[in-house]
Amino acid sequence: MVRTPLTPEERRRGERLGELLREARGGRSMTAIAASAGISAETLRKIETGRAPTPAFFTVAALAGALGLSMDELLTRCGPAVGVVPEPGALPLTA
Repeated sequence: MVRTPLTPEERRRGERLGELLREARGGRSMTAIAASAGISAETLRKIETGRAPTPAFFTVAALAGALGLSMDELLTRCGPAVGVVPEPGALPLTA
């Protein structure tokens, strides 16, 4: 299966997610948060640095739980920017 290249907005959204997770982690260790979420520290590192801009939903949900963030807050802060028009054929984030 060939993966469709990410759009610039998808990359920016991944960067925003990484920034939010780093901010929420604060002084806590990456290893401790990753273990609490049930993922590897390397996976968390990739998400925080934007090298994994589209992590699986369950990974994001586990990280949100480990960091005390709500999924609503993540969507609000990391979702599409207001006024950004999705590319043709792009799936909406909400129904």
